[in-house]
Amino acid sequence: MQGLSAYIAQALRRPLPPAVSEKTKHHLLDTIAAMVSGSRLPPGKKVLSFAKTLGGPREACVVGSRLLTHATHAALANGMLAHADETDDSHSPSQTHPGCGVVAAALAMAERERRNGTALLRAVALGYDICCRLTQSLNAIQFRGDGHSTHSFGPTFGAAAAAGALAGLDTRAVRHLLSYAAQQASGISCWMRDEDHIEKAFDFGGMPARNGVAAATMVAHGFTGVEDVFAGERNFFVAYGRAPDADELTRELGQRYEIMNADIKRWAVGSPIQAPLDSLLGLIGEHRVRADQVERLVVRVGSPGANTTDNRSMPDICMQHLCAVMLMDGSVSFRSSHDEKRMRDRKLLELRARIELKSDEALTRAMPRREGIVEIKLKDGRELRHHTKAVRGTPENPMTRAEVEAKSFDLMAPVLGRTRSRKLCAAVWNAEKIRDVRSLRALLRA
Repeated sequence: MQGLSAYIAQALRRPLPPAVSEKTKHHLLDTIAAMVSGSRLPPGKKVLSFAKTLGGPREACVVGSRLLTHATHAALANGMLAHADETDDSHSPSQTHPGCGVVAAALAMAERERRNGTALLRAVALGYDICCRLTQSLNAIQFRGDGHSTHSFGPTFGAAAAAGALAGLDTRAVRHLLSYAAQQASGISCWMRDEDHIEKAFDFGGMPARNGVAAATMVAHGFTGVEDVFAGERNFFVAYGRAPDADELTRELGQRYEIMNADIKRWAVGSPIQAPLDSLLGLIGEHRVRADQVERLVVRVGSPGANTTDNRSMPDICMQHLCAVMLMDGSVSFRSSHDEKRMRDRKLLELRARIELKSDEALTRAMPRREGIVEIKLKDGRELRHHTKAVRGTPENPMTRAEVEAKSFDLMAPVLGRTRSRKLCAAVWNAEKIRDVRSLRALLRA
């Protein structure tokens, strides 16, 4: 508790290594782009209309709108916007989507406190560290297997840490902050049964961001609480841990930055679909495969991914549909992966009927690496196979700044326009020059 609380309290005074600062910008831009595009999707529309009913002081903006509201409400809305879709980042070892909760909370609190761009970057990097270490300390895959939602637990603590640092909490106040985060930490993994992705957007992004900012603002107002929620009698690990590794919370803090281990999605689709699309694109490029040549296509992924992407009704999380789109179009864009009308297209349905998704035990054992195998049998008798072990956008195969900007621009331009989207990209790349995060409002509104 002492080491963790001191680290959080001192985070804004601690410079980030250059590589960490650069990676943090990648995730900041990627998450903002997810918020912008999410503002025009069903979960985004719902939360935008809801946020308008909440009122409160004009502390922070809601992305993709002209609404200014209380920082807690803005965090809720922007968190849901960021996970209104499957475009946001992830962190496989911790089984979390850090950005939708952490960045939403950090943006809201940075606006409330009128912090500069450097402070925002440091708070975001801090949030990823605390978010990811929290569920890793619980054995993330086992914790999720027990029915808990890692995607809600970790980001709640990450959002609280980022917001608390930006609120200027001292070490003792951070102890109270962590206790309020622990009391609000919740979530069960039945989110995967949410057909509309609206509750899922709340569970992954809105709830953690809101709870983190609420914890920080309450403690900043003078609320006190338990000072050792991770230690002592009836502590957090007693309640949730099955052989927990509490030392993971502080192990190599300031040396190992978890944002460096986070993934940015190349494709604007669900995480389990990333590797198969990489494999399929590789086979198309190498062998010039056309859709009309395919007799049968088999996709193999680990069991969690097979469960959550098998013949889903939403195009961007349906494995068979997206593989069919890739074969038909030669690539997958944000627009094509969200075109619900194409799910009823006769030619795509005929092709989709020849695509089979299988759970693979070896790939399940490879988790948390999101590997994928694509096997194609062509009508001329040829059999092709591609195994993607390092998905583009993962730490082993990272995207470049240019690739992150290209993806982000594709998401933002239809909402903000080309000029403002370019300006917003430039602002994030030059975040150290931002004197007041509120200056971004003109670029984020629509």
